[in-house]
Amino acid sequence: MQEFPGEFSLVAEEDSNDLRKDGGGEIVERITKLVNESLTSDGSYGVSLSSEDILKAIDSGKSEGGSQGRHWVLDPIDGTKGFVKGDQYAVALALLDRGNVVLGVLACPNLPLTSISFAHPHSPNNEVGCLFFAEVGRGTYMQPLDGSSTVKVQVSAVENPEEASFFESYEAAHSMHDLSSLIAQKLGVKAAPIRMDSQVKYGALSRGDGAIYLRFPRNGYREKIWDHAAGSIVVTEAGGVVTDAAGKQLDFSKGKYLDLDTGIIVSNQKLMPLLFDAVRASLAQKSKPQP
Repeated sequence: MQEFPGEFSLVAEEDSNDLRKDGGGEIVERITKLVNESLTSDGSYGVSLSSEDILKAIDSGKSEGGSQGRHWVLDPIDGTKGFVKGDQYAVALALLDRGNVVLGVLACPNLPLTSISFAHPHSPNNEVGCLFFAEVGRGTYMQPLDGSSTVKVQVSAVENPEEASFFESYEAAHSMHDLSSLIAQKLGVKAAPIRMDSQVKYGALSRGDGAIYLRFPRNGYREKIWDHAAGSIVVTEAGGVVTDAAGKQLDFSKGKYLDLDTGIIVSNQKLMPLLFDAVRASLAQKSKPQP
């Protein structure tokens, strides 16, 4: 807010309703203390916020977004179940400028600093915590959360689908695992899927941990922009491609929801044509009446 006064609105998943209920006072006090400690340690902001300031800031995220102006898009805990389990989750922030994602940041506190795989989804030496950030036209970078050295990252250069591995969601509502398996089969992918919560999958894919991300929610599920805005630019600026099942770029200019054809597919530029063909064939096969 201080960096762009009067120039933006905030689109966010959460509001302060639960915090304002009876019993929420202690949590609000803890949040207020943490925010003020962070502001003090940074040294750039000579302000101290009250609990009511914090609650009002949370409620500022009621914008509908859209194609006009600038909008910050925030998901403070993307992957709630992963967070509760002590597994993968992300803090996701993106900036929309007239409906286009121009900046994205993914903080992934439990993501290993080294590459993950189906066989080794966790860090063997407990070195975890990654920050991914991307600005349109400037690439994608990864930095450990301790603030040490930053490196530029690139998506996997794998061209042979048999050598590729793919990500999908744990949540069955977020990804039809049977459809993903059929697509992988048609591609010739041999590796088992890596299933994780949240946009951490975008971050991991941007540095080449896997080559494909498949997301095909159940009928009736509506994708929200805060679940994909930051992750999409992190991948595209790392050289990847993010589209819906029809091959169209994700459109963040329509408000809080994405209008999609069936699902979201992510890969590198070499694999994308093969992936798209496999998706199209698999969807056609699934739509045929069963004998």
